[in-house]
Amino acid sequence: MDLKYLIRDIPDFPKPGIIFRDITTLLRHPEGLRYTIDTLTEKCAPLGADFIIGMESRGFLFGVPLAYKLGIGFIPVRKPGKLPAAIYSVEYELEYGKDCLEIHQDALQPGNRVLIVDDLIATGGTARATASLVERIGCELVGFAFIVELSSLRGREKLPKAPVVTLVEY
Repeated sequence: MDLKYLIRDIPDFPKPGIIFRDITTLLRHPEGLRYTIDTLTEKCAPLGADFIIGMESRGFLFGVPLAYKLGIGFIPVRKPGKLPAAIYSVEYELEYGKDCLEIHQDALQPGNRVLIVDDLIATGGTARATASLVERIGCELVGFAFIVELSSLRGREKLPKAPVVTLVEY
């Protein structure tokens, strides 16, 4: 299935010159969504993860059904102030400022094998920051999975050494 057909391009969003890859059109397409999760499952199963980490919020959309299909747990990484128990946090640079991500301190145990999942990799900052949380806890990063890769931004090169699964490349 050609997933590019199901991903809408929105020019000049969020600012002029940017083409936004909108996955909401993929999410509303039952066969496309099923294909996406089934293909991710097939490609990610050999990585042998114990848990999937998904970043707020679109990482939740793909991470939870993937964890379900793989029969493993899902751990949310959230924006500041959303998690009720003790947290680890990481601040990271964006092209337009800074952001922060948080994970519960008791979400994982040292040695757990973790797969990081998000909808898209662009510059790699969010995924790299999440990987730093995984390392801080002492877990093994077994890979990354993304639906869309914006290869011209070279985000993959900024990630720690681990397999990277993507389904669509622009």
